[in-house]
Amino acid sequence: MSTYPLPAGISDEHALLVTDILPTAYEVGVRNGHVEPGDTVVIVGAGPVGLAAVITARLYSPSTIIVIDKAVTRLQAAKDLGAHIVAGPDSNIVELVQAATDGLGADVVMEAVGTPQTFELCTTLVRPGGRIANIGVHGKPATLHLEDLWIRDITITTGLVDTQTTPNLLRMLAHGQLDVANLITHRMPLDSIVEAYDIFARAADTGALKVVLTR
Repeated sequence: MSTYPLPAGISDEHALLVTDILPTAYEVGVRNGHVEPGDTVVIVGAGPVGLAAVITARLYSPSTIIVIDKAVTRLQAAKDLGAHIVAGPDSNIVELVQAATDGLGADVVMEAVGTPQTFELCTTLVRPGGRIANIGVHGKPATLHLEDLWIRDITITTGLVDTQTTPNLLRMLAHGQLDVANLITHRMPLDSIVEAYDIFARAADTGALKVVLTR
């Protein structure tokens, strides 16, 4: 089996992030959503992929990034990574986005959870002519309100990461263009894998983002 060395300046830990969350957020969220300079971007879900979307969306200089999540620890992580506004479940999300966009709605909304409720929320946050980029993995049907969406000229994209951007992401990591240092929150030996899964499953309590297992 052939092996290829990592570019200079990239650690093994940071390279792990290019195997999944960075290309998923970048390809399925940021690029499918066509984030442009000056856009207002809303990201629903501040798990590892949603946070990677914050990092990679910033490459395109949006004017405002708004992140929505239930976990206070993850909202703080989003803010640390560059989100301008964060909001929890007690907020009136629609009013917040309307206030931040002079009543227009967000240019790009990324769904990074994978539930019917969060997808349908995204459709209420996007502006006329805006884009919804679905990143989340859905296991249940979501209602598509075409009676509201058709006249607003909304573009909805879905997809699965194909890692075509991996070489570019590696170059950006090597040149310090992606701030990923705080995405890895726990480091554990491989024989603690059961404990690691428990820590990740209770992320709201443990503050876990990415857990790295080593041997």
